[in-house]
Amino acid sequence: MTVPGYEAEAEAADRRSLHERIAADLRDEIMSGDLAPGAKLPSTVQLKARFDASNATVQKALQLLKDERLVIGRPGASVTVRERRQRTMRPAAYMAPAPAGAPYRWLSEAGKLGTEARSELLDVAEAVPPADVAAALNLAQGGTALLRSQVLTVDGEPVELVKSYYPLELARGTAMMERRRIKGGTPRLLADLGFPPRLSVDKVSARVPTQEEYQVLRLPGSLPVLRTLRVVYSEDDRPIEATAMTKAGHLYELQYEFTSD
Repeated sequence: MTVPGYEAEAEAADRRSLHERIAADLRDEIMSGDLAPGAKLPSTVQLKARFDASNATVQKALQLLKDERLVIGRPGASVTVRERRQRTMRPAAYMAPAPAGAPYRWLSEAGKLGTEARSELLDVAEAVPPADVAAALNLAQGGTALLRSQVLTVDGEPVELVKSYYPLELARGTAMMERRRIKGGTPRLLADLGFPPRLSVDKVSARVPTQEEYQVLRLPGSLPVLRTLRVVYSEDDRPIEATAMTKAGHLYELQYEFTSD
């Protein structure tokens, strides 16, 4: 059975400019590993023949990939894939509270990869959260929560914008209300307050970056970002935290591991 209009839609031309299409194909080969870290990209002559493109069009495509920090190279020289083309993040590795006195788990896990990871606190304020966060925290319409936002960096590059929301009845009177970083992170503090995490639920989506995300993450264009909404529950399925984490989709991937029952 043929769905009316499907064939026409399937055969619709790619409306992107040629240099964007060339960059998209090369980007896919880089992200999938067909072009491994340190590998040379095909020469300009080869790319011109492969894509039936002019020299100027090929150079525009390569410049996009350079701006996206996927490749390096100078005009007239070979273009190679950056050594760290894409980082794999394993959320399960840093979801549990850090041991007493230890740094926030995300920082310590990133450090195991031989990188210098840091966090910069951007804001601490009472705020009306987005609708999906409000629903996760069981807030009434127009209700407020405590917002703690930060940007995480690796080797000096911003990698993730993190906006964490907490019920005010849990946050008031604690260090969470103060504009300073918390040793071990808020998961450690919540556990010490008697609200240890028992369940975390992630929803991951790909989106066009907002203006804030574009600026904070220093994105090169309108490539999608990965947005993870994580809701953390304590005893009796009580939501104690809802966090929106946004990272550049072309530089990071998420790895989840499951076992069958």
